Order: sequence, then structure tokens, then C-alpha cells
Amino acid sequence: MFHRPAVHPLLRGRLTTAAIALGLLGTLTTSAWAGTRDPSPQRRAQAPVTAVRPTAGAATPLSGYAIQSSAKVTDSPAAVSSPGYRATGWYPAGARSTVLAALIADGVYADPFHSTNLQKIPKADFQVPWWYRSDFTVADRTKRTYLDFSGVISAADVYVNGKQIAKAADINGAYTQHELDVTALVRSGTNTVAFRIRPNDPNKNLTMGWIDWLQPPPDQNMGIVRDVLVRRGGPVALRDAHVVTKLALPSLATADLTVKAQARNDTNAPVTAQVSGSIDHRTFATTVSLAAHATKTVTFAVHLDSPNVWWPAGMGGQPLYGLDLTASVNGAPSDTAHQTFGIRDVQAPLNSAGDRQYRINGRKLLIKGGGWSPDEFLRWDRTYVEDRLKYALDLGLNTIRLEGHIEPDEFFDLADRYGILTLPGWECCDKWEGQVNGDETGEKWTAADYPVAKASMAAEAARLRDHPSVISFLIGSDFAPDAKIEKTYLDALKAADWKTPVVAAASDNSSPISGSSGMKMTGPYDWIPPNYWYAKREGGATGFNSETSAGPDIPTLDTLRRMMTPAELATLWKDPSAKQYHRSPSPVFNTLKLYDNALTGRYGPPTSLTDYVRKAQLAQYENVRAQFEAYERNATDATKPATGVVYWMFNSGWTSLHWQLMDRYLDQGGAYFGAKKANEPLHIQYSYDNRSVVVVNNRSTSADQLTARATLFSTDGTQKYDRRVAGVTVSGSGAHSTALILPSSVTGLSTTYLVRLTLTDASGKEVSRNVYWLSGRPDTLDWAHTDWYYTPTTSYADLKGLNSMAQVPVSATASTAAGADGTSTTTVTVRNSGKGRTPSLLTDVHLVDSADRPVLPVKWSDNEVSLWPGESRTLTVTYRTSELHGSAPRVRVSGWNTPERTVPAA
Repeated sequence: MFHRPAVHPLLRGRLTTAAIALGLLGTLTTSAWAGTRDPSPQRRAQAPVTAVRPTAGAATPLSGYAIQSSAKVTDSPAAVSSPGYRATGWYPAGARSTVLAALIADGVYADPFHSTNLQKIPKADFQVPWWYRSDFTVADRTKRTYLDFSGVISAADVYVNGKQIAKAADINGAYTQHELDVTALVRSGTNTVAFRIRPNDPNKNLTMGWIDWLQPPPDQNMGIVRDVLVRRGGPVALRDAHVVTKLALPSLATADLTVKAQARNDTNAPVTAQVSGSIDHRTFATTVSLAAHATKTVTFAVHLDSPNVWWPAGMGGQPLYGLDLTASVNGAPSDTAHQTFGIRDVQAPLNSAGDRQYRINGRKLLIKGGGWSPDEFLRWDRTYVEDRLKYALDLGLNTIRLEGHIEPDEFFDLADRYGILTLPGWECCDKWEGQVNGDETGEKWTAADYPVAKASMAAEAARLRDHPSVISFLIGSDFAPDAKIEKTYLDALKAADWKTPVVAAASDNSSPISGSSGMKMTGPYDWIPPNYWYAKREGGATGFNSETSAGPDIPTLDTLRRMMTPAELATLWKDPSAKQYHRSPSPVFNTLKLYDNALTGRYGPPTSLTDYVRKAQLAQYENVRAQFEAYERNATDATKPATGVVYWMFNSGWTSLHWQLMDRYLDQGGAYFGAKKANEPLHIQYSYDNRSVVVVNNRSTSADQLTARATLFSTDGTQKYDRRVAGVTVSGSGAHSTALILPSSVTGLSTTYLVRLTLTDASGKEVSRNVYWLSGRPDTLDWAHTDWYYTPTTSYADLKGLNSMAQVPVSATASTAAGADGTSTTTVTVRNSGKGRTPSLLTDVHLVDSADRPVLPVKWSDNEVSLWPGESRTLTVTYRTSELHGSAPRVRVSGWNTPERTVPAA
């Protein structure tokens, strides 16, 4: 459980499983950075001095660093790590900062999110160690002092006040957690800690890499990306505090809690301590006798009647409990611990088809998720992360998958509060799976890797186990671990009291101990047509698909102009075979050829950048909608049901053309609103495989006395078919009901046609509307030549008839009201004011400021709506008033066949 690194003789160090509230780094900025410049040779980094709180049990994070390349530091480590050292020419860095994040913040490099600026940053600068130096003050030496940290990428020699206290061989791995007792070295007044950070190579180190998601950062994220805490305490330390919960099923009437913590005597003499605690006004205490340098586990049992049970969003509330512990010696507090936890039960058995089916508190649910990406430079910004998690809820998703890049505690705190389930796990395609990757990258493990892997697993298990949002750990991704590695992980998980399911891999693999993963990773990862999702094979809607989508996602025109040069934008729409730097470094995904060929084959060749983008938004809307709708419809099937789907990916950590439901700046386009439409609570949808019109009910209660209506139109707006079905009833919790089947042919219907579906309740109120653009010639898939990343399409659906739709004017009126919480809400009424029969297809409304820049982030009640002549729709959008930056709000209206116009919204 403990690994003792080589340290200065006066110190003790541990590679521990203790969970500490750490986070990823620095302040994130979405503004453009200054151009490249060299710092003055006389410049001195003014890293703030951290005043350490003296209270027993206090954990004070270092507030920042001065950093510099070891190639430019000629002074000895003893000098660098001593108080008073003049860091002339060094750079300031945040408390959680990679090297490159600090240099970007300091204006050394131009905006790495724009054009190919990232490519211009020299990699050689990061192939040598970098120094991180920070000062802290301690008012007295009567208490013990510890350095407590994880998040070092990839390894570091550590020094305090001129003395080396740990070597890089021991401070190794992004996730390993370390506690170094520096009591003997700390002095009253100013103290210095310095880290000599080694370069990172994710193929050789158990750290973090980027696989094929985005162009990797030139520094490979080397740095310190979680807080370094200075802990103070008395003779007895409390560590590893946690709560194991057991909820009575199916009644949920009682819960039994087991509270555990390690009491550790850090002195040379025996000590007797009283450990007391409380949960929900229930108190408990015990006395523990500890020999010199001994550690004992203290345990308490707490029984709760009528516990407040934690549920995922949409299934119930998210109540949380707090555990508080205090260790006292001779009546004086020696240390304290606090842990937040939730009471819930997670099971994930394999169903009769061998697929993993999650159950929360005894109730089945379809996992609807997205693959998470942090900021490329691992900069932590709570508001930005919270905005993205709110987007997940807005989209109707219930789960976020983290393949590596396991975020700090603040992320999981937010997930707990919002009821968003999380699936953390190790990543593929680098050292984490080097032992089992076959011909892929990643080196085979050596004897030195196993203790690092075990310590990584132990630290993350201890950190995550009490978060109710965490419902599994995926110990493998593309591959399951071999027997030795799996046992390494499972031993660490068991020691940490890990109680949620352990999944062998995100792919269809089995491991020697855990058995079948119950997952599939069959793709696709590149373009396929919407009807693909309805086949119960490959990536289609059956089982649990851990990562899948139709690949590229072209952002809005606003974002494209923000991230690419005019020349790059011209190439984007004119040359499908061109390598796109903002797609992927992978030779499989570095062009948009498959996507662009389909866009041209189905919608016709683009005539301009604007035309390319508007066609892309239609294509992304229909494809993302179909993916989620297919999995929704099949979730309650009697045979081979769909049990989970993770859209690959939810977001990008960079400005990207690849795998995202929203872009880097949180703008929303076709992919976003296609997902939002598909996942609405009560939803009417069309099935591409059998033409059925289905009502899906994601609410907990059943719905009845519904009326479903399906109307078919030629592209000129002429109605060719109309049918109503009353008395539709559908159970809750993801059940579906087939309302009607559309005919296979309709006389006089154009090759490209529109389907309008509406669902009304007993009062006649419309509760769901869904509009499709379809073809009498469907897309044809070549299943026999399916590759790992897509299935070829041999003929495309003919949607070119949409190009002949008449232009339709859409009027808009808008007004804005300020809220009491720093937000504003703009109400917009859009109306098809055309005189003919043609609808306005996918009418988009964007909130913009006085300079016509999108106001972001925003939450729309609905968007990208289709309106028939005379129809109107009132939409609301909520946002932080500060995002207007003092300007008056305006509303920009556009659409497939709607001329763009902007109206005031003050």
C-alpha cells in the first residue's frame, strides 16, 4: 500500500492512496494571446509567496511558481531551492500549470488555437527538464509540515530549502500521490520548494497523452497540473477518510454507512488520540493508542433510516452528506478530515445478450453520454467546466466518459451536484496499454512500471470512491489488461474499498479476473449515413457502445473565422483531400474526404464557404439526432437492447473540425441541436429502418391521451400525406410506443421530401415536434467492407432537392429581461411570414452583441426550428449578462432557406 521513496535522511515520504482535494491547473482564457516575444534578460518572475495556514489539519495549496528551462539555469539545485534565490529571467506560472500553459499566459507564443500557430512552437524547448520554484511561509515550527501532491508530468526531483527530498524515480506518474514529511527542514519564515520536472513522453510514461483527438501540445503537458498542498498538523495525522455505503434495495428505506480513516502517529513516542466525527448530526468517537510511527484504521458504523438517496439528473434529487473527523491529542486538535459523499447503489450486470446494463438504485437506465476532453494545455477553469456540464444536461445526456485525463475533484464535485454520471478510466494507445497494444504505440512495461500503475490506481480510487457521480472505473480502453496488470489494479481498488463495478475495457474484450467488459468499440469514427444507426450490428443501436459518432463536426461560421485564416477557410470547402490541421494528427482522420464526399453526394457540391457550412449543419443535425434516437428506440427491446452510447466526443480541448457536439468556444450548431432534439424528455421520432413513427418517454411517469401526427411535404411545401393517431400511450423510464408506420411510397411526393411529426397532449398542446428531410433513394451501406472506423456508402440519399426550396422570410421580435442572479433572458418570437407554402427549414437563432459576435455560453429552450407559413415559435435564451460586455443584445436569424437578418433584443 505504501512505497517509500529515497529521501533526505531527516525526512519520510510516501506514495499513498490518500484522497486529497486536488485540481488541474492555471487560469483558462478564451481570448487571443499576444504575439511571440522574448522576455527581458533582467525579468524576474514574481511568483506569489504562499502564507501557510497554521491550523491543525490545514491544507494550503501553493499559489504559484517561477519556472525556467534547466538549459538556462546554471545554478546548483541547492541554490535554486533555497530562500532568497533571484529567479531572474524566469516565467510566472499558476498553481496548476504545464510549462506551455505558463508560456502562453505570459504571451511568449501567439494564440495556439488559431491557424497553425501551435505547430510553430519549438518542441526542442521542452525536451529538457524545467524548474518549478515556489516560496511559502510558516509562522511557527510547533506543528508538523508535509508536502502533499499528485499531478506531476512526468516525474520530478524535489528539493526543500536546499536539500533534495525525493528523486524522479519515486515522484513518477501523473496520478501517483505523494506525501513528504518536511518537518525537519521547514523553518519559521520563508521556505522554498523546487521541482525539477522531467520531459513527458506518454508512450514511455504512465501519464497523459492525446491519441488522435487533436494536435498534441509541443511540451506534451509537462509540468505540475494539480495542487501542491502544504499540510500542517499535530502528532497524529488523519488520512484516507472515506465512507462505504450500503443502500437497502429495492425499498431504499435504510442505509448502512461504514466510516473509515487511517490514524497515523508521526512521532518517535507512543500517542493516544481521540478520533471523533459526525454525519448528518450523528456523532461518534473512539480512542486509539498508537505506537511510535504506527498507523491504525479507525472504523465507525452509522445506520440511517429514510436516507436521502442520490439520483442521476431526471431520476430524482442529488442530496449529499458530509463526513467530518477530528483527531485530538491531550484535548488539542491534531488533524481534521472532511469528505462529501452520496448514498446510492450502482450495479452493472451483463444482460442475456452479454451487454453491460447499468442500474442506479435498482432502476435500469440507458447510458447516454459523451467523451470528455479537458483543455489541451490542462488549464483548469471551474466556470468553463461548469458551463460544459450544464450543456450536457441541456442536451439530455446523463453520463460523461473520461478516457484518461481524469479531472480534479472540482469536476466530480460539479458532476455530483448536477447529477451527471461519470465513467473514468485509463487511456488507450500509449504506455497505459503498452503491454497489450500489439503493434500500436506504447512500450512494454518494465518492473518499475507496476508500482507506478498500482499507486496511480490506488490514488485515483481513493480520490473518486466517495463521489456518487462515479459509477465505474474502466481499467482498460481499447484493450483489456493482462493478468498481471489487472491484478495490480484490482488489488489497489480492493484496498481502497472500491464498490462500484470495475469494467475490463471500453471495447469488446475480457480480462482474466473481471471477465467480459460487456462493452463494444466498433466505431464508427468517421462519416456514415443516418440509417446506419438502426442496424443491430457494428456501431448500430444495440448493446453498450463506449465511443462512436459519424466523425467530423464543422463548427459555425463564427467559430471557423475565429480559428482559421481566409486561405485555410477556402481550402476547407474547396479541397476535400487537403490535410486539415484542425482535424487530427492521425493519417486516418487528417482529411475531410469521406465527410465532404458525402456532403456533396447527398446535398450537392458547395458553392461557397457559407453554403458549405449551412450544408454541414443540416448533415450534422440529422446524423447526431439519428444516433441518439436509434439507441433511445431500442433501449427497451426484448432482444439485443441498446444499453449505452457515448458520443465520441462531447467536446474538444482545441479549435477542432473533429468529434464534438459543441465547439471550443461553446457555440452551438447542427450537432448540438440534433442531440438536444433527440434526447428531449417526451419525444416523437422517425425510424430510418422501418419508417415507424415512435414516441419515446424519458420521463419517470407514463404519458397517455397523446395524439401523434405525421405530414409529408414535397420540397415546394405541397402537402402529400397526413395522418393523425389519437390515444397514444407510452410508459415512462425510456419506454417507447409505435404510433404509426409511414407508407413506403406516396403519390406525387418529390424525391427529396420533408416529414413533419408532432405530438400533442390531451389539451391539444404541442409537446414535441420533429422535422426530417428524407429521400426516396436511401443511403446504401456496404457492410461487407466495414473497417474499424467506418462502413462505406455505395450510394447516397438524394437530398439535393432542398437546394430548390424557395427563400422564405422569417420575421423576429425580441426583448430582454435581467435576472437577479447576474443572468439575462432574451425572448424571441420567430414567424414564417412567407406568402407561399414553403417552410423555413432549420431556422437558427443566434444571440449576438453589438459587434455581431455570438454571446456564449447560452441555454436555448429550443433552436433550429422549422416553420410552415404563418407558424411562429417563441424561444428563450438565458446567459450571463456579463457576456454582453456592456453592449445591447441582438438576435441574428438565418436558416437553410431563410435570408439572414439581425434585430435588436434590448
